[in-house]
Amino acid sequence: MKTLKLKRIGILMEPEPNNPMEAGGVLNPAAARGRDGNLYLFPRIATKDNYSRIGIVKVLFNNAGDPIDVERIGIALEPEADYEKRPDGGGGCEDARVTYVEPLERYIMTYTAFSPDGPRIALAQSQDLLKWERIGLATYLPYENMAFNGINNKDACVFPMQIPSPHGHRALGMLHRPLFPGTSPEEKMGHPWDKALDKHHESIWLSYCHIHPEKQESEKWDPAAFTSHRPLAVPVFDWEQIKIGSGAPPVMTRFGWMFCYHGVSESKNSTLEKQQLIYSAGLMFLSETDPYDITLRSFEPILEPTLPEETVGVIANVVFPTGIDRRDDIGMPDRYDVYYGMADNRIGVARLDLPENLDWYEHSQKDNDGTKS
Repeated sequence: MKTLKLKRIGILMEPEPNNPMEAGGVLNPAAARGRDGNLYLFPRIATKDNYSRIGIVKVLFNNAGDPIDVERIGIALEPEADYEKRPDGGGGCEDARVTYVEPLERYIMTYTAFSPDGPRIALAQSQDLLKWERIGLATYLPYENMAFNGINNKDACVFPMQIPSPHGHRALGMLHRPLFPGTSPEEKMGHPWDKALDKHHESIWLSYCHIHPEKQESEKWDPAAFTSHRPLAVPVFDWEQIKIGSGAPPVMTRFGWMFCYHGVSESKNSTLEKQQLIYSAGLMFLSETDPYDITLRSFEPILEPTLPEETVGVIANVVFPTGIDRRDDIGMPDRYDVYYGMADNRIGVARLDLPENLDWYEHSQKDNDGTKS
């Protein structure tokens, strides 16, 4: 059976020897093209004690156009705000995603702020990818009787263009994964999970922030205030049975919006005494006119941990996609390079080539969309 797969290009970045800021790993990078045409990554840089910063590196390419190395530039964000620091001296700015949002005419970074209360979604903005200004923590109105503020949340990314909200308004759309009590991988492994109880509580969510393009720049949006929400997708297939979460930000293709996500399953080697998880990568395609509608979805991973660098590390058996780059720069708009964390220690890059059509792939979505209720 024919399936879409990522083809590994290689390891792009590893911790720098004798650099204490990177002793705990370099991982999970955001990716964005600058106004200068260069590709920049924003990796999570962790100390041995897991104090995390978001770095800035420039990607270097060989003559064939493949990414082969990086040039370290500096730090985009390090824990400074109260919501990024912990009383014990720890904290973190982690797992960034970066998107150039056209109606706002700026880059928006979503990242995990490791606050005293746990992980929360925070946002920052930039005009040039080198200087970043904090916007603050994302805030949410309730959905029905469900409150998002005050609970753990991770894996956020935003759309580069406006999308329609549930009420028909043009909005900034953010994908994220609220960690409602009882839905962490560890909790779900320890207790059988009944999906029929509440699909909402294990979903990738799509939340909306109103944008007003006709207004002055300072009034275009109410930063980080998300006023409406929808549960987008829940785990469906075996490779994602424990949890799913957003990966790289959505990109527009001729098949609609495409975004890489991650799925978590339990390893066959897992025991009650030592539980082991496997993080793999998949794809979703969403409707161009309303990305709330899932049109296609991976029924098996497009990348799973098999290399030693992916199966052994700070956390074993992890491939974690967080950055994507369409290769218009070399005249290959159907080629996408995906940047991903390897076992929470290194950064790898793999290549996805879109076929001429996805007709052969449509059966993977039928009766298995894991949708929203």
